[in-house]
Amino acid sequence: MDRAELSISPDAPLAFVDIETTGGSAGVHRIIDVAVVGMTGGTVDFEWQSLVNPGVRVSAGITALTGIDTDMLDDAPRFEDIARELRARLAGRVFVAHNVRFDYGFIRREFARMETQWRSPSMCTVRLSRALYPEMPRHNLDAVMEHHGITMENRHRAMPDAQVLRIFWTRLRATWSAAELQAAMDRASLRATLPAALSADLADDLPETPGVYRFFGAGEQGESLLYIGKADNLRERVLDHFRGGAAGAGGAGGAKALLLAARVKRVDWTQTAGELGALLLEAREIRETQPVYNRQLRGGERLTWLFTGEAAPRLVKLDAQVLRSGDAFGTYRAERDARRALEGLAREHGWCFKLLGLESGAGSCFAFQMGRCKGACVGKEAAALHRARVMLGLLPLRLEQWPHDGPMVVREVAGERAQYHVIDGWQHLGTVEPGDDVSEIDEMQRLGRRARQNAFDMDSYRILTRMLREPRYHPLPLPRP
Repeated sequence: MDRAELSISPDAPLAFVDIETTGGSAGVHRIIDVAVVGMTGGTVDFEWQSLVNPGVRVSAGITALTGIDTDMLDDAPRFEDIARELRARLAGRVFVAHNVRFDYGFIRREFARMETQWRSPSMCTVRLSRALYPEMPRHNLDAVMEHHGITMENRHRAMPDAQVLRIFWTRLRATWSAAELQAAMDRASLRATLPAALSADLADDLPETPGVYRFFGAGEQGESLLYIGKADNLRERVLDHFRGGAAGAGGAGGAKALLLAARVKRVDWTQTAGELGALLLEAREIRETQPVYNRQLRGGERLTWLFTGEAAPRLVKLDAQVLRSGDAFGTYRAERDARRALEGLAREHGWCFKLLGLESGAGSCFAFQMGRCKGACVGKEAAALHRARVMLGLLPLRLEQWPHDGPMVVREVAGERAQYHVIDGWQHLGTVEPGDDVSEIDEMQRLGRRARQNAFDMDSYRILTRMLREPRYHPLPLPRP
């Protein structure tokens, strides 16, 4: 059984841990501040903290969040210089953190860079808060502090945040009986039996954050990509695939889910700052890679009918400018598909083929001669009335108007992770994450200039027209360089 999944007693020795980092990805970014508060029962055993020189520059965004800049870290020890003491501080204790997989994953990765194995039983105070206080709408550290009346200066530094967890735990011990607290801790834990082919460290390494995960299996010419999924909580969702009776690929249980789980040989993932980023990344990767167990996406919609003024509609290429007009109807892969669709609607509703530009030449349209057109082509039906009938009939196909003059940015934040999604014409142009080597604003500007180069993607359109209706996703103008 995974040691991080063991039942944990309320009286066990605990290590309340918090870290600050150069960014949100343990595989890329580094620790810059670490604190441990040791506690057994109701007694504080020690408090220990150290800045850490990450060997890279600290971005302006991280400095704004933590107050830590590159100059402060020049004389700080590197992780390998504090590794022995940190390991000793954590030894024999339950590793406790808020969103524990973030802190735990970074520390495991730092030890791994030293080619040193390290594991520990762990407990997540986010999940514990959810188990004890299900009525709370949010369980981030600020929400926990507000709910329990905890105040602390210098938030987003390692020691103050670790002290908040120690105070929170003290409040829990005073509020709940040992039996109630134990029951909540048990409910907050998850257990899964992993296939033999997967690393025993997987349950430890998976973060409890939104993101996209990938299952790989053995193929004829090496590794093959089996499945891509998105999750609000990567750890819970991935482990769900390996629990008896749990939903599998695409949410469908049964034989397909069991077969997928049996074929998985490796799992990897990418963390995002929230649901929107996960949805956009999942859609792009499925479209580009077409994994075996995902619904196969055809894509390729690139044309639409554009109605402007009184003229016949024009078949044009889908882009941000067209979607800003509000006069685009339908999406099509090829000209013949678009013409066939419009012709079918014209026959069904008695529209004039000539006024729609589907026929040319003098005189009436063929449909009028057959008694299926009301005569707009020869003046028997007013052109304005005919156009009104056409617009009404096409209403279900109308593409939602992009209500902005140019590219916009949607900022998504989860804990210490932030992402900036650059969007134009309901199309996802790319995502920028603070801490990248280039300036975030420069990168956003570069993506904004790509709007006319990107092919239209129906999945992005569907995701964004749905998600941006929510107040939490408020688009902002692209920042100026």
